[in-house]
Amino acid sequence: MGTSDSRTYGNWRKPTSPGIFGIGLAGTLMLFIGSLLVIGALFLSIVLALGMAVAVGLVIAPMLIRDEHGRNGVQWLTATGSWAMGVMRGRHVYRSGPFGRIPTLSNVLPGLGTPLEITETEDAHGQPFAIVTAPGPWHHTVVLDCHADGASLVDTDQVDTWVAYWGDWLTQLGHEPGLVAASVTIEAAPDTGARLTREVYGNMRQEAPPLAREVLAEIVQSYPLGSATLTSRVALTYSGAARNTGARRDVEAVAKMLAARLPGLATDLQMTGAGPAIPMTARELGLMLRVAYDPAAAEFIDGAPDEVSWSEVGPVGTLETADAYRHDTAWSITWAMSEAPRGEVFSNVLNRLVMPHPDILRKRVTLMYRPHDVGSSARLVERDRKDALFKAKQAKLAQARDSLAVMAADRAAQEEATGAGLVRFSLYVTATVADRDDLSLAASAVDNLAAASRLRLRRVRYGQSSAFLAALPLGLVMPLHLKVPQTVRDAM
Repeated sequence: MGTSDSRTYGNWRKPTSPGIFGIGLAGTLMLFIGSLLVIGALFLSIVLALGMAVAVGLVIAPMLIRDEHGRNGVQWLTATGSWAMGVMRGRHVYRSGPFGRIPTLSNVLPGLGTPLEITETEDAHGQPFAIVTAPGPWHHTVVLDCHADGASLVDTDQVDTWVAYWGDWLTQLGHEPGLVAASVTIEAAPDTGARLTREVYGNMRQEAPPLAREVLAEIVQSYPLGSATLTSRVALTYSGAARNTGARRDVEAVAKMLAARLPGLATDLQMTGAGPAIPMTARELGLMLRVAYDPAAAEFIDGAPDEVSWSEVGPVGTLETADAYRHDTAWSITWAMSEAPRGEVFSNVLNRLVMPHPDILRKRVTLMYRPHDVGSSARLVERDRKDALFKAKQAKLAQARDSLAVMAADRAAQEEATGAGLVRFSLYVTATVADRDDLSLAASAVDNLAAASRLRLRRVRYGQSSAFLAALPLGLVMPLHLKVPQTVRDAM
């Protein structure tokens, strides 16, 4: 099948806030109220009116300034001020364990991960699985370890079928009761050879010829050198609030609910090409976090005990700088997507971004989805359509970008009306290296990979530790952990 016959995907839109001069709804309201105050002050004193006009201008001016990623001056000043206050209080440094600052003498997760709790139970098929609970928003997350075969040497029709099932799976998330978010994390890391060793020696017969045994032993020793492994994990985050009353249900009640639903969700996920999806246990989750913070520990995973204490999976020490993050034996940088690919893309648009790279020790790409329920989807697409029309009518001369935005909003409304789901999505990329001097190489590599995927990534500044946690499959819904509510941020 030729390239011209390949399916393309797109029509995603970034929510916008209606307002004049591009300052959003909040800025427009502030400008309107400020103008009324200035007019009122004119009846009292011209000097007072001028002073008030200057004050209003100083408040509005930062909203008019936007960088290439769409962040305005208010957001930049807020982030910079919060970071400076945190550094003054020493919050950018974390020390745990017997010589640490925290009184528990353990190695708990830092930052937003500290209050997380873990519970292990069994699903309807008797399969053990872990539930990560975030006490603040009372969210409960289960993580599925997927074993995808990949798209190499796979027919285009089969890939299209997988993508269609994936779209259907995302649509169904909007109908899943209590589901808050879902994430897909694909991690590329050096292969330690542990799986090959287990596979070879687990199937080797004692009566095998010595020559065959020697050949297999040489394969086990030499094959893992320089190779990489890809792991994919899907995290599903549920609200712990009851649907009718909104009251918090205890963890036991949530566990019963998840135990009944998890097998069906895992089976549906397999149809998307994700392969067998197996719920992760508390031990597996703990070891995954331990390796994420201390990549050098990956070689010793096989020697880990059968039970791993949740209070010991965190790092011994971390140091957060404005644009990088030091954690135990490695350095990391995390980027967040500021703009999805414009126009239409093919199904393999993220291939290069998720594949291993020689300049990056470990690379983690996380797609976070937050589905809208069926009731709010229709209202949101209609509101977005009206906002796009409002923005297009502001310009005296119609701009091509505004016209395309109106067309995209119309198309989204039509698709929603015919049964399509509506989800918000974001993307995080974390690149980990062993030495600080390698950070610049890793940053250049990610910039090139993002360009190949037609993504615009913004290097997270003044929040690397939180972004590192957000890219892990723990179900942290970052907009719900911000001091400034997401609704206020959207209005700016």
